[in-house]
Amino acid sequence: MIHYIKLKSRERTELIDITSRVEDLIASSRVICGYCDLFVMHTTAAVTVNEGADPAVKRDISHWLDRLVPNGPHFTHTEGNSDAHIKASLVGPSERLLVDRGKLLLGTWQAVYFCEFDGPRERKVAVRISGEI
Repeated sequence: MIHYIKLKSRERTELIDITSRVEDLIASSRVICGYCDLFVMHTTAAVTVNEGADPAVKRDISHWLDRLVPNGPHFTHTEGNSDAHIKASLVGPSERLLVDRGKLLLGTWQAVYFCEFDGPRERKVAVRISGEI
């Protein structure tokens, strides 16, 4: 079964912590050991796992991706969001995470982030949890 996390970004570039929402879906699935697949259903957004303890990490990732691929008139895509497409390709649309003992298996400092590169927008992340119940 596929579940969906719906969210609304507020900034053009923003990393939104969705860890607790993913954990809630795992808990309701009753899967004890298995996988949690996340897929971002948009071409200008992505998903990643990174540090969740220090908010400066989110700001640094956003800042340096903006510096790496700045928005500007040098792109040929007429919608004006080519930088967002490139950033989404660099970060990637999906993650496969492990579920162990009914919980998302993450390191001490890790969190799951939805990465917005063309906001503000309403977005959706598909989530599939599979494994032993």
